[in-house]
Amino acid sequence: MPFWHHHDDEKAYHEVLATEPEHKAKISHELIAGAAAFEAAKKYEEHCKANGKPESHAMAKELIAGFTGAFIDRMVETKGLDELDTQKAKHEAAKRAHERSEVVLVEQFN
Repeated sequence: MPFWHHHDDEKAYHEVLATEPEHKAKISHELIAGAAAFEAAKKYEEHCKANGKPESHAMAKELIAGFTGAFIDRMVETKGLDELDTQKAKHEAAKRAHERSEVVLVEQFN
């Protein structure tokens, strides 16, 4: 597992997936953001294995942002979040995914 898989994000990922929809109050936007960052890292690795490295650092960042957003959208549909929490989660998740992946992406494209 690459070092950019942050342990707290992996823990958040499993906690979010295990939370039942009727317990949505227990899911904070920070928790979902961590889970989304972890999911984005997994999906990015899968994408690279299947398709090779993206053409540019910018494209890699776009992929990671897309994977992050898709996870949050799925959680909104299945776990139920209001619009404010959804937007907060998307913002925080994008920030975390960018921070966690930046070192790896710089190495990948240099």
